[in-house]
Amino acid sequence: MAKSDWAIDAERAVERLMRFLAVEGVTGRERAIGKETAKALREVGVPASAIHFDAANERIPVPTETGNLIVKLPGTPPHPTLSPKSGGEGRVRGRLLFSTHLDTVPLCAGAVPVRSKNRITAKGDTALGGDNRTGVACLVTLAATLLERKPPHPPLTLLFTVREESGLFGARYLDPADLGGVTMGFNVDGKEPAALTIGAVGAERWEVEIAGKASHAGVHPEQGISATLVASLALAAASRGGWFGKVRQGGREGTANVGVFGGQDGKSAGEATNVVTDYVHIRGEARSHDPAFVKEIVAAWKQAFINATGLVKDDKGHPAKVKFTSRLDYHSFRLRDDAPVVRHAVQAAEMAGLTPTLRIGNGGLDANWLVRHKIPTVTFGAGQHNIHTTEEYVDVKMFLEGCQMALALSTLVE
Repeated sequence: MAKSDWAIDAERAVERLMRFLAVEGVTGRERAIGKETAKALREVGVPASAIHFDAANERIPVPTETGNLIVKLPGTPPHPTLSPKSGGEGRVRGRLLFSTHLDTVPLCAGAVPVRSKNRITAKGDTALGGDNRTGVACLVTLAATLLERKPPHPPLTLLFTVREESGLFGARYLDPADLGGVTMGFNVDGKEPAALTIGAVGAERWEVEIAGKASHAGVHPEQGISATLVASLALAAASRGGWFGKVRQGGREGTANVGVFGGQDGKSAGEATNVVTDYVHIRGEARSHDPAFVKEIVAAWKQAFINATGLVKDDKGHPAKVKFTSRLDYHSFRLRDDAPVVRHAVQAAEMAGLTPTLRIGNGGLDANWLVRHKIPTVTFGAGQHNIHTTEEYVDVKMFLEGCQMALALSTLVE
């Protein structure tokens, strides 16, 4: 490929990033950022007929404003100068998928991006939203570059998912047939463009409702059943058993956490100090690269709550009641180091002047569900730092390297 074909319009790319960072779109409320992304794609020359929103939001079991944004770009014919070895026609792979997510965590609501030289931060006390507006800007820049420079490339599908931050729902509930028969995928979500994530943990979320019995805490506390005490004993037992935080059991590893401890309708557990608390609602999660171990962690938590009910009774010997439920969040996956999609990513990074490394992630990614949909997918970064915190920032140089990485992935030939 001619050197001029590799040029990324850095100024325009950063302008797009600043534009997208300024549009609010927390998880589940992605309509505005979806429309802005579609508008930007039309501005760079993508025909409206190639842009559509799917119906995933109608299948997602929690309220979601809009579906995933899907864009299909045609490929270019083979070119006789592309062959790296033989002098015949070079061949690019079949249709490729490039994905990212539209939503941000709620901490990003109201973010105002500010650039200072090589760093973009949020003005005020919010997170920035570089996770994952860097990915959105990267893919729009990819489309703009391909349409302007017209380097040889295969057909591409761009996927902008919804509700990634609240459970990977957009990727989970998409219809793979809507993607146009992609052969492999590349997901933009992370920090370093050359750090190629080829595997990630699986996770289950669980919740428990503890029904005790209210009584006057000063007059007849013995007549009550404290749901708070049942919950506390269960948490303490799980921790003593090694099932909280970093979990290591029998040579296997995972993590577990309690994220929400409250009452009904998001209120506090208990409403007064003189009433024995009759209801507690707790939500938590478990993660591991070993699917069987995830279930074992969840089972240990369930048993801890069941056991705790027998330790707290009223004066008639009645215990609390526990309702424990869990659901799969996403499956773990691990691509082979020599899988075609991994080799493609490594070669593209080298072609872009980067030094690739392979890594396994301990967080969920859209790639978890894309792989489950039989689309082998590698994830790479585009400059995110300190995500999900008020210290979040985007490294501009790294973001532009992510754009370059996307271009290399789309134009690499066999």
